[in-house]
Amino acid sequence: MTLIFERRGYIALITINRPEVHNALDTPTVAALADAWAEFDRDPDLRVAIITGAGGRAFSAGADLRTRVPGLLERGYAQEGPSPYPATWKPVIAAIAGYCLAGGLALALACDIRIAATNAVFGTMGVRRGILPAGGQTQRLPRLVPFGKALEMLFTGELIDAREALAIGLVNRVVEPEALMPAALELAEKVAANAPLAVQAAKEAAYRGLDLPLAEALKLEAELFDRVARTEDALEGTRAFVEKRPPVFRGR
Repeated sequence: MTLIFERRGYIALITINRPEVHNALDTPTVAALADAWAEFDRDPDLRVAIITGAGGRAFSAGADLRTRVPGLLERGYAQEGPSPYPATWKPVIAAIAGYCLAGGLALALACDIRIAATNAVFGTMGVRRGILPAGGQTQRLPRLVPFGKALEMLFTGELIDAREALAIGLVNRVVEPEALMPAALELAEKVAANAPLAVQAAKEAAYRGLDLPLAEALKLEAELFDRVARTEDALEGTRAFVEKRPPVFRGR
């Protein structure tokens, strides 16, 4: 089984399970990831996802050079099939240990929050292999880290360690390897305890607002606020505050 999908209460734990090849993404694994993201998105009982790599030596070293890359070079990304990247307004956390390279970095960049172990290393790698760093690397990386640093990573393909990744804002926090999953689960539980529709609206407002002028972005925020304010969860949140008790959110 190249991918493991687990449910832990409101949390989906997705594990790339090819440690013998540094969790490289071959075509079956990409298809399994696409299915996993779709399952996570449509299940109302799942509020947050964590994606990680098995074995502790790699999150993912990227596309499988033996099987997947030759096909990509022949067909091109424009003809690519299922996507391994999450397409959901639900929050996604990447728990990264070891190598996070090329397509593995693209997968991490497609997540909302990244937690790294101290042994994590990051790199785009594409130019070292004679190809464009793809999968959104040239677009997401410059939006996440200082532009000059993004260009340096894209142009050189050199690796950076977890400490530097934290310094430039590529990851949110760095922990010891044994603390990686506990830290990711603790964060996921904090997010999952909040009103899921409000959390999803916050993600939608943040991402969609990036491409809008401020006035339009504020209008979008107001529209999403009005939408969430009409939910049962909004009423429950207010009641719980007045009654001095923890809210019970149901996602409706």
